[in-house]
Order: sequence, then structure tokens, then C-alpha cells
Amino acid sequence: MAAVVGHCINIESKLGVPTVPLIISEFYEQVKTHHTIQKGMPGLRVTYLVSPVWGKKAEQIRKDIVSKSPVSGKMVMQEIVENLTKPLTAEEKKTGTIEQSSGPATFTDTPDNLQRIFLENRMTDYMPIILPTEEKVAEMLKGTSHDPDEVVGKMAAHTAMPGENNVEVFEHWSYTVKTVAINAVMAGAKPEYLPVILAIASTGKEAISVSDNSFTEGLIINGPIRDEIGLNYGIGALGPFSQANSTIGRAWNLLSINAGNCGRVGTTYMGVIGNPMNWNDVIIAENEEDSPWQPFHVRRGFKPSDSVVTLCEGWGILSAKNSKYSVWEREMNFSGTLKKIVNDQDMLFGAMAVLSPPVANYIKEEGFETVEELEKFLAPPMEGRSGPPKAKIPFGFRPQINIVVTGGSNNNYWSYGGMAPRQSVLIDNWR
Repeated sequence: MAAVVGHCINIESKLGVPTVPLIISEFYEQVKTHHTIQKGMPGLRVTYLVSPVWGKKAEQIRKDIVSKSPVSGKMVMQEIVENLTKPLTAEEKKTGTIEQSSGPATFTDTPDNLQRIFLENRMTDYMPIILPTEEKVAEMLKGTSHDPDEVVGKMAAHTAMPGENNVEVFEHWSYTVKTVAINAVMAGAKPEYLPVILAIASTGKEAISVSDNSFTEGLIINGPIRDEIGLNYGIGALGPFSQANSTIGRAWNLLSINAGNCGRVGTTYMGVIGNPMNWNDVIIAENEEDSPWQPFHVRRGFKPSDSVVTLCEGWGILSAKNSKYSVWEREMNFSGTLKKIVNDQDMLFGAMAVLSPPVANYIKEEGFETVEELEKFLAPPMEGRSGPPKAKIPFGFRPQINIVVTGGSNNNYWSYGGMAPRQSVLIDNWR
């Protein structure tokens, strides 16, 4: 049986039972050029529907969805019956998969032509790259003690949804330390950044989700590595004002494209509107020195002396002034404002508050000695919180709230958004 569940493709079939996958037409290229081939059924019969399906009234569904297929032009029910009853053709009976080729090991040409080769073969983010010459890759590999041929991990385009909904539509590609180094060079990173990029790569978490939700990804970096490689956690911390901040996220993106088959519009990327934060992801080096609380990685079980990167995903981060609750007053109640904002967030990824040091210290002075005390205040266990229609949130459920401190101390500004931490990785293992 096959169905479109939310925004994920899931094709399954029991042998001997006639089945017809019903897929929205926007997934036509994914299904024909990737999914059915990978499942060994390149001739699989599929009926394609107009999308989106949800959110429509009954008469709209009859008119728009179950009328003509946008791919075949046949009436949907007629095509379903034919697909179930007509004998398979010789072409449809063919089985087998197509082996993926990684292409030649090296390219030789002029710098301009090489830039064009990378661009035309979608091995970039459409911005100029640093050409990964053998010399530059060898220099990058000096940033780690690991063998260039060591397999770091494997990656594939995913929906970026938690739990069972994280459907694996595409096959995983594996990659080595050298592969990661090549993409780090292309992104403009320095050798000393390589342990961070390798730690990220070791998780297999892609930086570009296939989901039509237009998710974005993020990194929170803690520990001594911040100063060692010059990460910016002062003024403009979330912006492109440091080479490390600007290139580590880009290296993750390029690795996802070239070693994980991600970000290919129409197949492994289906974001309806897209997300501008996909340019470089959300990169947060925490300002541990000016924060009144324990660092983020310590609260996740690591030692203060550990260098750690935490991978996040969600909708993104934006200024708190975007919220109707963030009103400037002569005497501010930051914790109260924060509570209103985070409790107004979608439940899927919870809420992440990115506080500047002055705001964090104001909140501590309001009586919150620890982040745990603040989180309990922001989201006490409640029954019946907002969720899916007619759904009951179990008693004792607490939406995920995460507090990170970064930025300068020149004003009382802060940001928030729906971003959830997924994995925290020790960077020191990749030095």
C-alpha cells in the first residue's frame, strides 16, 4: 500500500496483493527517478493526485483531487481501477536498481572552468567555492589526526521530523574524513575548524531537509574550541562576522549536498517556500563567560572543559521584537515576556530563546538562579495544551524549552524561535 502521509512518501506492498500508490504530483520526479528504482521496481504503477490534499472542503476534493490526474490526464478512479486490473507489461515487470556513480576522482581544467563544473553539477550552494586542490585538501587534513580514508558516517535526505515520521526515502551515502575535508575546503574553512565539521559529519544529520515544511538546521558550539578557532559570541554573534561562524555551517551544507544527496530541488528538496537560514544554518557559539548560568553543553551532561557541538532543527530564529508580547516598558519583566512568547510557539520543535547577556542577567535578578528554574516557570506541566485538533496532551507534558546565551552586552535584545536540539557530539574526539 502507498499513501502520502503529511509530506512524506511511504511505499509498501504485500506480495500477491494488487496495490496502487497514491502520490501527489509534486513528488513525480522523486518517485520515478529515485524511490521506485531504489526499491527495485522501476515500472511501478502510480496514480498521481493534485496537491495539496489537506485543508480542502469535500466539494473541493471531488472537484480538484479525484477528477483528472495531473500526470496521466485520466480520471483518477478510472486510472486506479486500470492500474489494479490490467496485466503488467514487459516493461513494468522489469526489476533491478541503478548503481550510483561518484564520478571521476579528480578534475583538471582552468580555475574558471572548474568553478563552472562544480556549479553545473550542483556541487555548490550556487556561490563561488574555494577549489579543493590536492594541496589544499592535504593542508585541511592537518586539522585532524584521523586517517583520510576513515569512514566518518553516512547521510541521506530526511524529513527532519522527530520519531517515526522521519521517513527514509533516499538511500544513505557514506563518506570519509577526506570527503569531509574536501567540502570544508570548498566552504572556505581553516584546518583548525575541521574537528568541528567532522564531529557534525559523524552524526549523519543532514543540513538540508527534504521536507516541504522548509525547515532549517542549527549548531550550538560550546567549550574551549570557541576561542581556539575564533568563533564570534559577542556583538553580531548570529551573523556572518567571523570566518569560523560563516564557513562551518556552509561546510555542513556542502557535505549534505555532495555526500548526502540533499538539496536537489524537485527530488531531495521540496521546501514549498524555502528558508533563508538554509544559506548558512543557525550558528550559535554560546557566550559562556557573560552568561549567569551553566553553559548549554554542561546542562546536557558534558564537562565545562569539553568542546561540544549540538545539532538542532526547526523553523528558525528571529528577533523577539517580532512578537506582540515584546513591548518596551520603563521597567521590563523579561521572564514574564519570555513566558508569553514561548508558550505561544508551535509544539513540534518547542521553543528556543537566544538571550543576550544583559537579558539573561536581568532574568536571573528576577529570581531565577538556574536555567532549570526558568524552564519550569516558562512551561509548567499542563494538561490539554495546544496540539493537533481534538488531541489531548498527556498530563505532566512539558513542551521543550531551551535557553542559550550569546551576543554582546550593548543593549537588551534577544531572539527566539522553534528549534529543537537533537544530538550533542564531543568535538575533541575528532582532533
